Amino acid sequence: MAVDLLLGLQWGDEGKGKIVDVLTSKYNIIARFQGGPNAGHTLEFDGIKHVLRTIPSGIFHDKSINVIGNGVVIDPVVFVQELDGLDQFNLDYKSKLIISRKAHVILPTHRLLDAASETSKGKAKIGSTLKGIGPTYMDKTGRNGIRVGDLELDHWKDKYRALANKHEAMIGFYNVDIQYNLKELEEEFFSAVERLKKLQFIDSEEYLNQAIKNGKPILAEGAQGSLLDIDFGTYPFVTSSNTTASGACTGLGVAPNKIGEVFGIFKAYTTRVGSGPFPTELFDKTGAEMARIGHEFGAVTGRPRRCGWLDLVALKYACQVNGVTQLSMMKGDVLSGFKTLKVCTAYNYKGKTITHLPYNIESENVTPIYTEFKGWKEDLTKMRHVSEFPSELNDYIEFLEKELEIPITIVSVGPDRTQTINRG
Repeated sequence: MAVDLLLGLQWGDEGKGKIVDVLTSKYNIIARFQGGPNAGHTLEFDGIKHVLRTIPSGIFHDKSINVIGNGVVIDPVVFVQELDGLDQFNLDYKSKLIISRKAHVILPTHRLLDAASETSKGKAKIGSTLKGIGPTYMDKTGRNGIRVGDLELDHWKDKYRALANKHEAMIGFYNVDIQYNLKELEEEFFSAVERLKKLQFIDSEEYLNQAIKNGKPILAEGAQGSLLDIDFGTYPFVTSSNTTASGACTGLGVAPNKIGEVFGIFKAYTTRVGSGPFPTELFDKTGAEMARIGHEFGAVTGRPRRCGWLDLVALKYACQVNGVTQLSMMKGDVLSGFKTLKVCTAYNYKGKTITHLPYNIESENVTPIYTEFKGWKEDLTKMRHVSEFPSELNDYIEFLEKELEIPITIVSVGPDRTQTINRG
């Protein structure tokens, strides 16, 4: 039995949580492999909207076990808030939710460091969510971090104190005005840790590999998007972990030859939150209309998302890096009513036409080259079968499949789990 992957192929916010929710019934285990509470997976069903930050999107299914892998960074305070949100639905998460001992813990001072660092950059800031993600991964690679397994040790608070003291000294180095009450933050943090410790901690690599041997189907769930990958994204405007397929191997402890299907998720257009290059970004009424219809605001941060036409150059790149085998196109319904649609099929890069993603895609180097399509007027949100699709939508999908050389097996026409049409 192989591990299937589900990944975002743009700058995040593609709708991964919904597709995980749709696919979960086929899997025994849903495993999150990287990122932290800066990621927000939105699920909508039975008239209720749910936003998950760290907890895998299979938590609402009775039969699925949800694993938080070693590649994830966990903020106990935010995690407890998520648990509180689940309590109203009477979910038995104590038996369905398990955490890797090797996952790293976000401390209050990590968040303070994040704020100090971002403030010190001024206009050059990268658009951090200020959740402490970057500083936590820095401590991980610097071999200073505190891991979930450390919380089981009698004297883990001594290790905490040493690291927090180091962080406070570093905050002073930035020489910015950051107001905080660490004692108050620590009270909340230590209380949350005690509740976290009531959940089951596991050696996740052993657990998952045994599950593979026993034939249990596993779906690995990514956070953020491929263009935010620390190695292959639009650096430095990226996250601090590997959001691509390779991150599932290091973030869960499964071998590359155990990977099966790679489900890639993309929007029918493109969005981006925060700073960084965005070749197809629209600054006109069309972009504003996309944002309005698509409710383009961050699930966790609430920040408005920048909107633009679909960038096939970047999408091909993401498919290549991830080895995508199946595609899901999200938010096709948002494009209803636009008279003309555009897809970027190449770049004018320093005077030359190229079809690959270059090292630098800043606007001074890259101008998108578009192919135009006739739009459709029909409301897709009421459609439940591919036979109902307007011909213009079919033309759009078939063009993308031909260019990407990967089948688009799912088309989403609304936020609810029922508004998901299978083309496979």
